[in-house]
Amino acid sequence: MSLEDLHLNLRNLTSDDYEQLKSLMDAVYHDIGGAWPKHTIDKLIQEFPDGQIAIEDDGVLVGVALTVQVDYDEFSNPHKYDDLIGHREIILNNPEGDAMYGLDVLIHPDYRGYRLGRRLYEARKELCRSLNLRAILAGGRIPEYHQHASELTPAQYIDKVSRKEIYDPILSFQLANDFQVKRLLRKYLPEDEQSRGYATLLEWNNILFEPAENVLDTRPTQVRVGAVQWQMREFASVEAALQQIEYFVDALSDYQSDFAVFPELFTTPLMGLQDRAAQKDQTAAIRFLAGFTDRFKSELSRMAVSYNINIVGGSMIEVGEDDRLYNVAYLFHRDGEVEKQSKLHITPQERRDWVIEGGDDLQVFDTDAGRVGILICYDVEFPELGRLLADQDMDILFVPFWVDTKNGYLRVRHCAQARAIENECYVVICGSVGNLPSIENLDIQYAQSAVFTPSDFAFPHDAVLAETTPNTEMIIFSDLDLTRLTVVRAEGSVTNLKDRRKDLFDLRWRDWSLKSGSRQED
Repeated sequence: MSLEDLHLNLRNLTSDDYEQLKSLMDAVYHDIGGAWPKHTIDKLIQEFPDGQIAIEDDGVLVGVALTVQVDYDEFSNPHKYDDLIGHREIILNNPEGDAMYGLDVLIHPDYRGYRLGRRLYEARKELCRSLNLRAILAGGRIPEYHQHASELTPAQYIDKVSRKEIYDPILSFQLANDFQVKRLLRKYLPEDEQSRGYATLLEWNNILFEPAENVLDTRPTQVRVGAVQWQMREFASVEAALQQIEYFVDALSDYQSDFAVFPELFTTPLMGLQDRAAQKDQTAAIRFLAGFTDRFKSELSRMAVSYNINIVGGSMIEVGEDDRLYNVAYLFHRDGEVEKQSKLHITPQERRDWVIEGGDDLQVFDTDAGRVGILICYDVEFPELGRLLADQDMDILFVPFWVDTKNGYLRVRHCAQARAIENECYVVICGSVGNLPSIENLDIQYAQSAVFTPSDFAFPHDAVLAETTPNTEMIIFSDLDLTRLTVVRAEGSVTNLKDRRKDLFDLRWRDWSLKSGSRQED
């Protein structure tokens, strides 16, 4: 049969299809009882019509997938085929079940080799997602086992099939369609002599499943971020600086952004409120700047609540309890909560001119718009930090930065893009632009803010969702689909997070805290 002769149509099975279905089942299952009676099929169609999927070619039935709903907890444990069958061979469909159970997939012998089975499986998976069911389960026969039963146990046979050392028409097909063997079922179908009564319990997990009781607590699927490519400018007063900040917060809120992001140390122009002579003492000037931090924290928290937007407040200089200086990013939640992330790696310039210390804590923040992490500028150039955050199920990484030259910017950009790819998350970088010749040590800035994505088919071809014009004050918006992260982590072309060789290496926070995402017991 040539491909040109095929006229395939995917649809739901009806009672009128029974005679064709009977012929198909008798041909495929001649060794284990043949077709089910008509009343069995009619009842199945009546109780779960969407689960009975057929492929026809010019009106001729050539492929069928039969499915029921079941309770996951019951059928993810050892069971027999008879557990699915009631009196008079009625399939026990549970309309309240939280999983699907694949009863049969049948392909006409003349139509094998056209991947019709894969079509039926994909239709099943899509149905499982649309019904918000937990998984697809199946008891899979191992019909070639009888040829190896004298030398291999069932477990050894399954292992060799999974390694593709042996081909089994059912198990090999199931594994190729992303099903996983959960356990071995004994006496599943005793009359199945080819399988010696054994079967595999197979499972395909719906990674998008959300339990009904958690509907109000489910994570969002769509998040809008707005970033301000901030121009450094002289301010006559603190009020003038706050007015400019509020203008951008208001604008981002008008576009219903979930996040407003500002650059690293975006308040540093306030050092210009001192005269130039006073600025010569860099350590004194930076402590002068730190004196404004509490007020900015209070005002930004007010804006977050008033404008209903989460604000990543770039970073500001904070005097710690030890009287040392820290470069700290603040997350202002729109419910009024304030959290912070210190810069961990201090640049030589910060250490030399301002005597800034590095922080010692790293965490992911739960927000109403996803789980987010913050790495300030230089920190993003250390891949360990991004991986520790990814271990805590981070969705979005914010990177406020401040660099003077393009080569400095490219370090931040390329490293940030690498973090997005290797950790399968979104990364938002946000920097400052402009020139401040009148303020000591703030001469020039270079930035091109951007939003990066993983590199896979569900994302832009260059893994760049949005970016600004270089060295121009502006704002950018991006809509982030968090569902795509879930899918790419489980079913992407590559799965960076899943495929790590933890048998060879591991990454832990030195104090073994839970915040490292990989605590080890003493």
